[in-house]
Amino acid sequence: MKFQDKVAFITGGAQGIGREIAQSFADHGAHIVIGDIKEDSLKDAVEELRHQGTETEGYILDVSDLRSCEGVAKKAIDKFGRIDILVNNAGITRDNLLLRMSEEEFDRVIQINLKGTFNCTKIVSRFMMKQRFGRIINIASVIGLIGNAGQVNYAASKAGIIGVTKSVAKELGSRNVTVNAIAPGFIKTEMTDVLPEEVKAKMLESIPLKRPGTAKDVADAALFLASDYASYITGQVLVVDGGMVM
Repeated sequence: MKFQDKVAFITGGAQGIGREIAQSFADHGAHIVIGDIKEDSLKDAVEELRHQGTETEGYILDVSDLRSCEGVAKKAIDKFGRIDILVNNAGITRDNLLLRMSEEEFDRVIQINLKGTFNCTKIVSRFMMKQRFGRIINIASVIGLIGNAGQVNYAASKAGIIGVTKSVAKELGSRNVTVNAIAPGFIKTEMTDVLPEEVKAKMLESIPLKRPGTAKDVADAALFLASDYASYITGQVLVVDGGMVM
């Protein structure tokens, strides 16, 4: 899969799964735009990719703020002239049981995960429609498919992303813009590393492949959905979970 002269914009791309996705697109020849709220991580990610020879730009981005999304998209267009691939990866968790969950914990997860996906998709799709080409990939979660105790806010946000994916796919298909989602399962990241060992062991028991996924597993799925191999795939949810929820 080659992405020479393609421009990939990854939100939350300075760390974790997002950073691996940015690296994978860079390895396959794309120019990279990273938007992230964490300035230090953003600087490190951009410097690393530039050191490898990839033309890369990084911008402070608050995906919950439509104006922030507009500003970053405009800078990317001014720099590269186009955005071919959008990966809506930025997301947070604020876990708590329903009766203990605060309004702020619920609202903040919805604002970042779901509204952030809406904001960036709304802005970037305008450019994609004009150029009559685009690949939008939304990072959902298996939790959006099956739910999880203590994650009402997160499950709602990820289920919402799946709904957004299918709706926008129907709206943009006539302009040669595909819109798909990836639903990762138990992926080894800093977020999952802090889980108690007994929780990790229980999750592994439910995975037929008997291992956690890696950020690269998710990045490989993103590469596929952005490639010509997936040009006739839209509105779909690609589950990357080792068989955990089949």
